Amino acid sequence: MSKAKNKILAANEVQHIVSAMIKLYPQIESELNFNNNFELVCAVVLSAQTTDVAVNKVTPELFSKYPDAESMAAAELEDISRLISSIGLYKNKAKYLKSLSQDLLDKYNSEVPATREELESLAGVGRKTANVVLSNGFDIPAFAVDTHVNRVCKKFNFVPEEASVLEVEEVMCSKLPASIWRRAHHSILLFGRYQCVARKHDHDKCIERIEEVLGE
Repeated sequence: MSKAKNKILAANEVQHIVSAMIKLYPQIESELNFNNNFELVCAVVLSAQTTDVAVNKVTPELFSKYPDAESMAAAELEDISRLISSIGLYKNKAKYLKSLSQDLLDKYNSEVPATREELESLAGVGRKTANVVLSNGFDIPAFAVDTHVNRVCKKFNFVPEEASVLEVEEVMCSKLPASIWRRAHHSILLFGRYQCVARKHDHDKCIERIEEVLGE
């Protein structure tokens, strides 16, 4: 595997390395816990700048009390805030949950929509969240770029260092077949969460781990 600086890898090279990440982390499901698409969109909104573990600690009580758009929209903002107060940015996220629930009532007959444009019309839902919901909730090919995916794609020269989040998504979608976008997202994310971490580390060991898998 080339360690050359700033050498952007070709599609076949990216696919080769991603195949190793998939072998290391074959999980295709999100680490967020959810039972339906309403819970999924809420959980992904809650996960911004917060760990999935932290979100999974607050959602059982939250979804038990407010299991659907109707009940969440009617909830007192202070109570939603109380239930999620252990996670980061909880006050803003409480507002998003209440507002997106009202959006679902007003625009989509309480159902989570299945297009990116409609999902992004919901309060607190950006492109990354929409892509996660499309792929995990509707099995529609999409490649979500969170902080882990963004970092790993740049560390391995899949994309230019200066690429925006949208550009990372576009480049990765052009280099990977749509049939593996969902799996690739999860595997790259988990590789970044558990191997090629955000804190300072010896990146050569990350490369060596990939080479070990490819050599098996």
